Amino acid sequence: MKHNKAQTNTWHAENYRKHARFVSELAMPAVDLLAPKSGEKILDLGCGEGTLGLEIVRRGSEVFGVDLSEKMVAKARANGLEAEVMSVTNMPFRAEFDAVFSNAMLHWVREPELAVANIVRALKPGGRFVAEFGGAGNVHHIVEAMRTVFTRHPEFGIFDDFWYFPTPEAYTEILERHDLSVTYIELIPRPTPIDDIAHWLAIFTNGVTKHLDEAQTAMFRQEVREELKSTNYTEDEGWVADYVRLRVRAIMKG
Repeated sequence: MKHNKAQTNTWHAENYRKHARFVSELAMPAVDLLAPKSGEKILDLGCGEGTLGLEIVRRGSEVFGVDLSEKMVAKARANGLEAEVMSVTNMPFRAEFDAVFSNAMLHWVREPELAVANIVRALKPGGRFVAEFGGAGNVHHIVEAMRTVFTRHPEFGIFDDFWYFPTPEAYTEILERHDLSVTYIELIPRPTPIDDIAHWLAIFTNGVTKHLDEAQTAMFRQEVREELKSTNYTEDEGWVADYVRLRVRAIMKG
């Protein structure tokens, strides 16, 4: 799952389903904000296994999913969703969709201007764009713990913080430059219980450690886990990821 300046993480469908189901389960308010209608054609960006795309289908719309992960697309197809391997930075669509929807994907894309331009190009006149993804402050403690461990180990090389977590103001400016009128945008703090931060690191940060050997990767995960015990773990609640989501709805102008 790799594309120049897009996210470089590798996704494993089984691990994702076992340890990260919360990503889709907590996104139903974004689907409600999309308000899919019968007969609409909707593009699901970063469709993953197709969980939310199939929910949109159940609400009456036709859905086409795209994802950079071949394994995720294969799983989405097996689950009954029409899907293709594709990057948001290289989409061919022209005025084909009534709406574009995305959950938990756009913070992996370092070229937000290009992504938004392609989203707008894919929309029919008057179409809408609804998304939820990491916003300013998302997983702040986790990112800083990773940075600390890399600093402690110069042999690990440079820490590649490849996520894009914008403020509402910054993202609104991008959307408006591409003829989208923002009708709703909000940062939503959402501390999220997880089974263990080690599993989270294995799923979401393997792109950070892809150049490390097996022993270094194990050391990285263990030391990050230790760093985070003071900020992201309590005996009562267990592990909690310090998520902050940016939820947005915008309509094409004109």
